[in-house]
This record gives sequence, C-alpha cells and structure tokens, in this order.
Amino acid sequence: MISSNVVLDEGVVIHHPDLVNLYGCSIGGGTRIGTFVEVQKNAVIGRDCKISSHSFICEGVTIEDGVFIGHGVMFTNDLYPRAVMPDGRLMTDGDWSVVPTRVRRHASIGSNATILPGVTIGEGALVGAGAVVTKDVPAHAIVAGVPAALVGKLNHMPVEHALPGE
Repeated sequence: MISSNVVLDEGVVIHHPDLVNLYGCSIGGGTRIGTFVEVQKNAVIGRDCKISSHSFICEGVTIEDGVFIGHGVMFTNDLYPRAVMPDGRLMTDGDWSVVPTRVRRHASIGSNATILPGVTIGEGALVGAGAVVTKDVPAHAIVAGVPAALVGKLNHMPVEHALPGE
C-alpha cells in the first residue's frame, strides 16, 4: 500500500506497489524500492538509493542520496521500547520520543543489519551483513559484527565502481 500522503519524486521505481507499506514519507527521484519494504511517516530517503526487499525504515530515519540498503535491514527509533507505562496504561505516540538516525550519502548497509537509533553512518561507509550498529560509523569505514566494530577503511573506490561526481 502506498498512502496518498507519500511524496515520490520523479523516477522512483516501486517494483510491486501492492507489496509495500509506505506512509507519510518522502522518497527521492531515481530511488528503487523492493518488495515487502515498509517506510514510515517522517522518514526521508534521498535520490538514487536502492532499498532492497524486506527492509524496515522507521520514523526518524534520514537516508541521503546514493545509499544502498540490503535485504532485511532493520532500523529502530526508540532506545527503551515499551508497550505500557509504569502504571500499566498502553503507551501512545505522546509517551515517547523518536530518536533520529542518519545514513550519509553513498553508504552501503548489508543484508540483515540492524541499526539502533541515534547513530550516524558516515559518507561512503560499509556496514557488513548481519551487523548490529550501536554507535556512529565514521565516513568510509568498514564495520562488521555484533556489535559492529571497525574492520577496515575504504581509501578509494576502483574506477569501475566510482560514483557519479567522484
């Protein structure tokens, strides 16, 4: 389902519009959205991104231009999630605050990675498949593991993989 309050720039490709859940979000031109993706209200996805199937992009997430999101990537937006208040009352939107997360341009996040709230993944960084990102990732860093740790640095991209404008 694509809600009427979704902003889709020209050239967005949604391969199976009946098999996504998009509401209250903004998606930049040239971005491709895979099957079974959910993008929640107030999430922003830049231009020329690839969002692979089964990924979840929650409220408060900003993904800049040229970012790759692998299959089944999960973003979170609450450091201390609870269903009820201490008095047992069901929590409502007014009972918690969204913790924002940012993915800088040209970063890549591998399949099944989990991104905790409040982190920034730096420009051109690479997050390994299955990693759990609990803290900021520097620009051009390679992180992997649980919790994600620095395992390398991308000094430059080979010419055949260079991004536009580089």
